[in-house]
Amino acid sequence: MDSVASAHYGRSLTRTMPRTAVAYAYLIALTFLVVAISLPFASYDGRNPDRLLDVIYVCIAAAALNVPQVRIDQGRLSLSGIAIGTAAIMFNPLDAALVGIVSTTALVRRQPYPIIGNAIFSAAVAVVGSAIGVELHSGPTKPLAVRLVVLMACIFLNVATVATAFRIRSNDSIRTLFRVNFTRPFQIALAYMALAAILISYVLDGSPTGYLLATIVCILALALTDTIAGRRVRRVLESELSDADRHLFHSRAVEGVVHNLRNHVATAVGYLKEIDPRRLDPVDREAIETATAAANDAVAVLRSLEQGATPRVNFAADPVELNELVTRGLGMARPRARTKEIQMAVRESAEDVRVRADPLLMREVITNLVNNAIDAAPPGGAVQLSTGRRPNGWPYFSVADNGPGVSEDQRHHLFEPHFTTKEGGTGLGLFMSYGIVREHQGQLIYEGNRRGAVFTVILPPFDR
Repeated sequence: MDSVASAHYGRSLTRTMPRTAVAYAYLIALTFLVVAISLPFASYDGRNPDRLLDVIYVCIAAAALNVPQVRIDQGRLSLSGIAIGTAAIMFNPLDAALVGIVSTTALVRRQPYPIIGNAIFSAAVAVVGSAIGVELHSGPTKPLAVRLVVLMACIFLNVATVATAFRIRSNDSIRTLFRVNFTRPFQIALAYMALAAILISYVLDGSPTGYLLATIVCILALALTDTIAGRRVRRVLESELSDADRHLFHSRAVEGVVHNLRNHVATAVGYLKEIDPRRLDPVDREAIETATAAANDAVAVLRSLEQGATPRVNFAADPVELNELVTRGLGMARPRARTKEIQMAVRESAEDVRVRADPLLMREVITNLVNNAIDAAPPGGAVQLSTGRRPNGWPYFSVADNGPGVSEDQRHHLFEPHFTTKEGGTGLGLFMSYGIVREHQGQLIYEGNRRGAVFTVILPPFDR
């Protein structure tokens, strides 16, 4: 869901009526807040009408700025906050609320709750900011201090309303919500939008020059957003290409080594089986049994390496529902999480997230990623699973923890066989998971930062 500048969040694990009812009750309460604030200012609005062209211009800008959206860490940036902040500074409460509602017209293809929620959140932010501005200074031109207070109020209300919505719709704590969504880049984005809103509020004076300058500010904001998006996409693509190249190199090397070694080990195992231990003395019998066990272990290890390098995928005839797989993976991991008192949560998508996959292998991927996250999280930490759709429409699921993350040096070895940062780890979990996802024509990518590790699996949608 997007707000004036919002973090993208998934839906919660439970889709039960009580939680849904509470979510819509929350929106109704905010609606009453908007109406309750607007009504007392109705007479003021009549005595101090806003310029119609200014209102129309800002409404168009709000809708246009809400179209481009950029992912920041685990969030998503919408620039409509620039127009809403401008409306809160310049307009009467009723017109400001109108701008907030109109800003959501770009979200018509989304689910009902995000559309309604964004409209109400944006209207609430705008109307409260405008009301504060009118109370502090009722004149047509507000001093800088008042504008700053209005914008600070808008930012605070935006963060508060979105965090509350997250808390209702998911099972996350407020602390987790702020850690995951309100990151440093997101805070910088809020500050930038506040600056842009102040600039537009000064230059938008009803003149052609004013509209031109305001448009330039909006275009610069879009250009900055495009730059941020381009850098992020380029960084992600470079990492994915590097991961794919390394995994392919190691897979080919492993396949060759496994093929040669398995033949030799199989020959050794065959000869060992031909020896009748009953005809040997106890010392030799024990030696043969030890050698046989070691050879069998070697075969098992080679088989695991071979499966990780080129897993055999048996696609299910019916679509596989990622929500169900992730929920089952969470349930299977709870005993392991309880030993460290790890908080487990799922943000389940309400959208269709059906994929073409091998359910058994996908469960293995989820198990590997969740176990790694539990091991990486500190005692009493948190692990969060989420599902959804990427901008290109492909379904995905992510596993995030609040551990130390992965250093840049370690990042380039994540999907190599036998690389591990865990004491006693085999280093095969991520390697095998990467191979499984690759055979599904999907992607396994690392999206973490210093606040924790985030592994995301992106899979092709199921073709009907």
